[in-house]
Amino acid sequence: MASTSVFMATPITRLSTTQLPSLKKNSAFSVRCMATPPSPPRATKVSTKFSDVLAFGGPAPERINGRLAMIGFVSAVAVELSSGQDVFTQISNGGVTVFVATSVLLSMASLVPLFKGVSVQSKSDGIMTSDAELWNGRFAMLGLVGLALTELVKGNALV
Repeated sequence: MASTSVFMATPITRLSTTQLPSLKKNSAFSVRCMATPPSPPRATKVSTKFSDVLAFGGPAPERINGRLAMIGFVSAVAVELSSGQDVFTQISNGGVTVFVATSVLLSMASLVPLFKGVSVQSKSDGIMTSDAELWNGRFAMLGLVGLALTELVKGNALV
């Protein structure tokens, strides 16, 4: 059986200008667009007040503690691998003054941009984001505490 097409081609004809509807303005009928154009995204205003920057939920405390923990963990492991001293021996051999000096320097370097109103949020979605820095700092805090507790229970350095 042969199939037959039900559709028929209709010829396309041009309309003359007399057949087109009038495009004159009709005062009785008007159409207005109620849509508003999208506004550009606003940059959130960052507070530069001392109490807001250093508040419990503010941008500075966890970032600064995380940065200090990252430096502390890496330096504690490096000194332990090079000299064989555990964390508590490192602290008793003058590590407190190095820690205090590093803490002050790193805290000031972290606070200056925050007091100038720079946002802590990343502008990219790559690997090095502000969220990645927070998570690295959290893991470094856990690692430093875990290293100290392990050496305390074990009684000597890990190496």
